[in-house]
Amino acid sequence: MIPYISNLIIPLLIFYVIGYGMLSKVAIFDAFVKGAEEGFKVVLGVLPTLIGLMIAIGLLRESGLLEKLADLCQPAAALVNFPASLLPLTFIKMVSSSASTGLLIDIFKEFGTDSREGYMASLFMCCSETILYTISVYFMATGDKQHRPISGMRWTMAGALFCTLIGIVASVLITNWLVH
Repeated sequence: MIPYISNLIIPLLIFYVIGYGMLSKVAIFDAFVKGAEEGFKVVLGVLPTLIGLMIAIGLLRESGLLEKLADLCQPAAALVNFPASLLPLTFIKMVSSSASTGLLIDIFKEFGTDSREGYMASLFMCCSETILYTISVYFMATGDKQHRPISGMRWTMAGALFCTLIGIVASVLITNWLVH
């Protein structure tokens, strides 16, 4: 029953929006075109940030800086039973989901999907967010025309970093509980 319902949700939602627009006497196609136009303007405004993030990620991966940073953090990670091999994934996940997915695949190839590292990396990927990407894209898109910083950004960053830390702790605890 659930597969049938899930297959019908999107078409029903589309018919609902069109029906509601018709009942409200809205020019549906004109509203769609206006929304697409505004969305395109947002994409153009965010594009430089995205390009900068992608270049920075490429530089971090290719320069070996991630491995050096992981080596530096390895003693602290060992104290909390966090594998040093997952540290680059932890750093990159805060910046880019697609780059961290590539690192996750590398972890699966090296250790296996059913390994302790594979379980922990999978859990961490599920309970973390691309903090810097999300904050930069959304705050750029909602900022003013003079590119002044939005006042609540520091609290957003602090909350997101705290939640990422909780995700790491949960990943370690759950993996240690499930994988002996």
